[in-house]
Amino acid sequence: MFSITVRDHIMIAHSFRGEVFGPAQRLHGATFVVDATFRREQLDDDNIVVDIGLATQELGAVVSELNYRNLDDEPAFAGINTSTEFLAKVIADRLGERIHKGALGEGAKSLAGLAVTLHESHVAWASYERAL
Repeated sequence: MFSITVRDHIMIAHSFRGEVFGPAQRLHGATFVVDATFRREQLDDDNIVVDIGLATQELGAVVSELNYRNLDDEPAFAGINTSTEFLAKVIADRLGERIHKGALGEGAKSLAGLAVTLHESHVAWASYERAL
């Protein structure tokens, strides 16, 4: 399996419901480094997984929808604990939708999978992987 990874970052504010979250139940900020890894079994006719420039551009477009937002105020996340794991899935699914619509070119429609990793810090991160 071949893969390429592109990177961006987001800064958000949010709070959690539930004792398991301790002090994170209060409103707090988080900065995530966001990695999107694109996978395919065979390289395309240009010997690439996907155009890195387009992948970077589309990841940037997806994360910009979340950047500098208080997720507690976003209707799409009403009543949801926007954990790192949950946000990794949100970003992967939104990126997957863009791929299916052709945003990364026709060749990208034969990608096998996508993984999104959100790094909370140098010692903690969460990922979500999906087929395309």
